[in-house]
Order: sequence, then structure tokens, then C-alpha cells
Amino acid sequence: MMNRLMKAFGLLSLVTMLLVASMATVFAAENVDWNKNVIRATGGGVAPANARTMAQARMMARRAAITDAYRQLAEYVGGVNVDSETTVDMAAVTSDIIKTRVQATIRGARIVSEGQTSDGGYEVTMEVPMFGVSSLASAVIDRPVVVESFPEQVADVRPSKVEPRNDGGWYTPAPRTTNGSPAAAAPDGKAIGSFTGLIVDCRGLGLKPVMSPVIKNASGSPIYGYKNLDYDKVIETGMASYARDMSGASRAGSNPLIVRALDVENHGGTPVLSVADANRVLIENGVTHFLDNTRVVFLR
Repeated sequence: MMNRLMKAFGLLSLVTMLLVASMATVFAAENVDWNKNVIRATGGGVAPANARTMAQARMMARRAAITDAYRQLAEYVGGVNVDSETTVDMAAVTSDIIKTRVQATIRGARIVSEGQTSDGGYEVTMEVPMFGVSSLASAVIDRPVVVESFPEQVADVRPSKVEPRNDGGWYTPAPRTTNGSPAAAAPDGKAIGSFTGLIVDCRGLGLKPVMSPVIKNASGSPIYGYKNLDYDKVIETGMASYARDMSGASRAGSNPLIVRALDVENHGGTPVLSVADANRVLIENGVTHFLDNTRVVFLR
């Protein structure tokens, strides 16, 4: 009987944890700016009725607003995805060290605007940086033991051909024959060598932003992850940016290689490229090193 009760309690605890994590993720999605890489919260406060002076009332309302903003930031930060499988809250539960770091990051939030409201209350907007000095990334992403080399292209699979876009950039089209059927990829495995970055078009696939994304090929092999990169660079600038359209893709530079994702995996956090497109990305990176320099943008 006791064993059954313990199992039932364990299942209930798991369901509760997942529900809380799900709600935190919803809150985070609405309050995380993935273009500016900040988590933002606006707290509100009112003065207690027993305030003795206007100055004291204002000070107490401000303090209440800051406390409210901290509370909201804790919720939003907890729902941010470190990777496709793990939220900040989940990482903090498994490590007291991470929990302490996250709490310190929230306490270090900066005030970006504040002021009295028309009804006599007070509002304070605060931000926590996702990357950079004293950032969330430094709290939850550990330095890898070794930096892994980028993988070689898949043997016996030709890289996709590359064609110019109207605006002077390049993209990898879906090869077609004159009758509309799929065509074989171009046999040329040479690099063009002029690409300034990579744009992975995931629009319509339900891509979920994460702090530490992975790109895989259709065979399931990762071709890009934080263990391939300089850790200090990852903490300083992040691994990629997320944009809705090309106007927000400046991180990839003036001459990006654009590839279309086939799908997204791992709860929507991992874009999947065709093996041919993944080969093209690796070939071009070997020349201009845009992956090494984290010049990556995901369109979602």
C-alpha cells in the first residue's frame, strides 16, 4: 500500500512540475525579446494607506513595483529554454549551483524605465540579459571540457547547388527538372567562399527559440552546437538570433547562405536540414567560418 502511495505521489509531483514548467514557458514566450536577447518585466506598486508623506508614499510604491518586477522576472526566466529539452527552471532543479547563479542573475537585473502612473501608483521595467556579462547564459551554460571540431560532410552525398538571389545573396533551392520533378544535386563540391553567415528558414514549422540551439542533418547528425564553438563567444553573443523575416537577419551579414529547414525536432527547438544542404553549410563554413563566428539566424 505504501509503495503504491509513493508511486502515486511521485507521478503527481512529476505532473505538477511539468505543468509549472509549461506555464513558465508560456510566460517567457511573451516576455523574452529574442532579437535584443533580453528578458523584460514591468512591475507595479501602490503606496500603503499609512504612508506619512508624499515622498514616503512614492518611495514605498517604487519598492513594491521593484519587488513585483523581480517576481515576474523569476517566472519569465524560469521558462526560457536553455536547449530544446531543458528550461532554466528544470536546470535549476537539478543543480544547486545553477539555481544560485540564476538567482544572482535575477537580482542583478537593471532598471530600464520607471515612473509614477496616472492613478498615483508606480511602475518599474527591469531587464535581465540573456548573453553577455552577468547574463543568464553564464548562469546555465557550462564550459565544455573540450571544443569539438565541426563534423565532416557526409560521404557520397553531393552538396546542394547554390544560386544567386535577386538582392545579391545566395540560397540553396530545391533542385527541380524542367518537368517539375526533383533533380539530382549539383555535382560541384567546391566552396564559393564568400558567405558572411547562415540563415535557416524555419518559417511555418513551429520553431521554438532556445539559448543553445543545435542544427542537425536529415540523418540525425548534429552539424552545429555550442560544443563546436568558443565558449566565451557563446556567452558573450549567443549562438544565433531569431527573426520573423529578412529585415531582422542582420547577424548573418550582407551575403548570407540561406537554406530551408525540412523540419524541426526535439519539441521544435532543433532545425533539420537535408543532408545535401548540411554538406553545403559545412563546406562553406570551412572557408569563411561563419559558424565559428556564430553568424547564424533562424527565421521562424
